[in-house]
Amino acid sequence: MKYSFRQLEVFLAAAHFQNITRAAESLAMSQSAASSALKELENQFDIQLFDRVGKRLQLNELGRLYRPKAESLLAQATELEQAFSKHSEVGALKVGATLTIGNYLAVGVMAKYMNTPTRPKVSLEVANTSSIARRVWDFELDIGLIEGELQSPELEVIPWREDELTVFCSPSHPLARKQALTDEDLRQAVWIMREPGSGTRQSFERGMHGLLPDLNILLELEHTEAIKRAVEADLGIGCLSKVVLADAFKRGSLVPLSVPDYRKFDRQFYFILHKQKYRSAGIARWMSLCQELQPARTGPL
Repeated sequence: MKYSFRQLEVFLAAAHFQNITRAAESLAMSQSAASSALKELENQFDIQLFDRVGKRLQLNELGRLYRPKAESLLAQATELEQAFSKHSEVGALKVGATLTIGNYLAVGVMAKYMNTPTRPKVSLEVANTSSIARRVWDFELDIGLIEGELQSPELEVIPWREDELTVFCSPSHPLARKQALTDEDLRQAVWIMREPGSGTRQSFERGMHGLLPDLNILLELEHTEAIKRAVEADLGIGCLSKVVLADAFKRGSLVPLSVPDYRKFDRQFYFILHKQKYRSAGIARWMSLCQELQPARTGPL
């Protein structure tokens, strides 16, 4: 074999940091050793994987082509090494999740995943759909859990579970006394919403087709708890997942509002993975645990 796994590690670290010094530091190598490893890899095959601009390394077309293959090969090698060492096949995992999933569903899955004799670590990053998709595409996350629709030739989007948004307000809000809202009520209301780019905002805008230009959106916030607090303070009404609102509805601090039947706010949660990502035992275990959260079809969401 003409190349070593160490050379591949240097290649991937350089692709990530776009700087050989930072790549070397991440691998606990000297700058000269990392630079030599990368140069040897390119020389052995008479190829160039990066465009050099000063101290910056930018993946070229060839480097972008080979990067996912190197990622997959190293992931398989790591799993094989763990098996040879008689360690648990379920290893550390880097997970990304959108806010609704990350704050209300993923933590429970993490607890189950880590509850094994070897205590595998899970790092969880919570961000909006576009951010999670970008980091999965860049191999910075092993798997993403998103609540927005996504089209990407590099990513595999796998349906996970159903969800539904609910329009809500505080018990003291004037609309709380109405049994059913009209489109005119929705136009006249002041809204507290998630930011553009989030899956929740995407689903809301789809359900509000025809009304969007007329809506009075006072605030756009990145955090669901901030939206709930603002609505509780009667700054406006909101629209979030039932998963997020269940406890508040039980307490009575917030109340659901009935919108016209043709305003559909149902949606899907998805797994996303890079199509070139090796499906390790850890990824398979994580997805299995997530599927166990699937609500019964006959019960409430």
